[in-house]
Amino acid sequence: MFKIFDEKINGVLFTVVFPFLLFFISYYGFETSYVVGIKSWEKIPSFMFSSVYAYRVIPNYLSVHVTDVLAYVVNNDFASAKAFILKQGSFFYHSTFLINVFFFLLSSVVLHKIFLMKPVGLLMNEKIRRMVHLLAVFFIVLMQYVPTNCDCIALFFYVMGMFFTLKYLENRKSADLIALGAIIFISTFVRETACLNIAFFAAAFMEVRELRKGNFIYVKECLFLAVAFILPYIGLRLFIQQQTSFVEGLYIIKNFTSPYNIAGLLFGILSIFFTYGLSEKPGKKMIGNYLFFASPYLVMITLVGLFWESRLFMPLIVTGFVAASYQFKKHYI
Repeated sequence: MFKIFDEKINGVLFTVVFPFLLFFISYYGFETSYVVGIKSWEKIPSFMFSSVYAYRVIPNYLSVHVTDVLAYVVNNDFASAKAFILKQGSFFYHSTFLINVFFFLLSSVVLHKIFLMKPVGLLMNEKIRRMVHLLAVFFIVLMQYVPTNCDCIALFFYVMGMFFTLKYLENRKSADLIALGAIIFISTFVRETACLNIAFFAAAFMEVRELRKGNFIYVKECLFLAVAFILPYIGLRLFIQQQTSFVEGLYIIKNFTSPYNIAGLLFGILSIFFTYGLSEKPGKKMIGNYLFFASPYLVMITLVGLFWESRLFMPLIVTGFVAASYQFKKHYI
């Protein structure tokens, strides 16, 4: 009994408490060039409602209301601590931290469940599994030097999508596929990276031999997930039209001329290569398939994203850790 209790305590410490402390330090222990400006914003900036960010409905909604609630609570119940709180950052900055840390910890918990699902031989060792989990957490926290109100929420939905994909891979239950479709549908209101769940699903189920035999069930399932993404994606762009844009700008030249962006690109490539090196042969094939299906995303971040904002590589790196930890042998013979 004491052993079970001890295991649960250790699980909470490594899955929730330690990740929380890391995340807290990244937001309040030091400042990056991105954070300096954000800390002074009193409310959610107006450009988030008049640019590509306008389509990120759920993060914007949470930012507005959490900021208002936090300001109300501090002004009415913690007035004596207001000066100290505002010294560490604006209400908007604190609300961004609260939203992000909440979804980050949920992501950590789901990742822990994924690592337990069907671990490769090395991860059968609990100590090794915890080290891999914390390494994944370190990568996520490191990329918080560019704090946004949508990345951690998007990451949570993406990790949840991977969880249900792997459940469906094992059990072939329709409920898991429907749950995955619902996750993709909802997460499209968070960020366009919802489509990466389709790439992960396609990579996990792709079997050329079955396609050659004329078995197109996998293709039909991918189409179902694609519809779950396309419907809200188009709906948002039809409904929200005033003063919005599909992209902030074209940065392809900057990405290959700025030393910072080149450093960010190298970080992304080496991080994925690192997880590739951790993987067994089936996991390596999974990563290769995933990068193929995620190529439209890679093209987009090359054109309209900045490589220096390494948060853009976060879904790819987390996917690498999952591919390195899960036994795909049954499906990649």
